[in-house]
Amino acid sequence: MALHDPVSDLLTRVRNAKSAGHRYVDFDKSRLKLGIVQVLKDQGFVENFLVNDETRRVRVFLKYGNNKAPVIQGLKRKSSPGLRRYIGYKSIPRVLDGLGIAILSTPEGVVDGETARRLKVGGELLCFVW
Repeated sequence: MALHDPVSDLLTRVRNAKSAGHRYVDFDKSRLKLGIVQVLKDQGFVENFLVNDETRRVRVFLKYGNNKAPVIQGLKRKSSPGLRRYIGYKSIPRVLDGLGIAILSTPEGVVDGETARRLKVGGELLCFVW
């Protein structure tokens, strides 16, 4: 089966795993997905991730609070293969007044919205996480 939107697949896997209360989620390795997961780790939305180069799989360990509530409350895909959304650095949206992040694919790599503003680079608006 061909996978047409790998980013949406990643977000759906994470959304389903956190809703089911799973400790981790596995998915196929790609540079774009690793960039998104690295941003999520840097921003404190996931605990850690492990890369298995032999099987080309990645395991992401989800983060939960003291009351077993997931840290990730929501994920929303903004750009899709059929309709790419490109924005400049001046028009990068703030998600929930700074409580969430926007993830962008820029010439500097996959970064969050605040980093893209600081670097003054725009790019493809991949998703929102809060």
